Amino acid sequence: MISYFIDFILGLGIGFIAGLLGVGGGFLIVPTLVLLGEPIHLAIGTSLACITISALASAYTHLRRGAVLFKVVLIKEAFSVPFAIIGAYLSAVTPERALRLIFAGLLLYLTYTLLRSGGKSLQESAGEVNYLRVPIVGILAGLTSGLLGISGGILNVPLFHTYVGIPMRYSVGTSSLSLLFTALAGTIAHYRLEQVDVNMVLLLAPGLMLGAHYGALTVHRVEPSLIRRLFAVLLVIIALKMLL
Repeated sequence: MISYFIDFILGLGIGFIAGLLGVGGGFLIVPTLVLLGEPIHLAIGTSLACITISALASAYTHLRRGAVLFKVVLIKEAFSVPFAIIGAYLSAVTPERALRLIFAGLLLYLTYTLLRSGGKSLQESAGEVNYLRVPIVGILAGLTSGLLGISGGILNVPLFHTYVGIPMRYSVGTSSLSLLFTALAGTIAHYRLEQVDVNMVLLLAPGLMLGAHYGALTVHRVEPSLIRRLFAVLLVIIALKMLL
């Protein structure tokens, strides 16, 4: 009984962060599963399945709030998917240390742009979005995902907000729906390779769904400036992890 409660709390916490910031949560799920004794490949596949669940719950909540830009999702994913495949092949011929340095540098730059941006409110028109810049986000997120084997969500939100010009809450909501498709595709591939621990996914699922739902609701109840600061802290932590 205690182990079930721990799994629920774990899923609740990861789901809340995923729903609040529009990220997959894989950077938390994978190391946690490895610490629990899962082989790394099984942990990655299981993580993607968990991300699919949390992204579904948070995306549904954001959709009900009208905070998802479908055109952005379609354009971004059209570029992310093929470049994720290209990134996977490039990873085989690129030194890992160089990849980590480049990615950490990009995250620190995005932290700077997030903190200096004035932010935009939810009431601003989505018509101000620069759709011509969305393919660049798709390319960067896809390449990063393929090269480093991580969710592109960590790039989606800051790039949507600072580069494409999407209000912060829309950035989080749009990222959540985008992650759903990416994670689902990865989950199917890993499931066929028998690299998904279905039992673990089922144990974490209730907490993930509930946490992601309330995390997504919280986005619409706090100031965008607070979300930017939280995301900036997250970017710095991941950048330092990459460097160390």
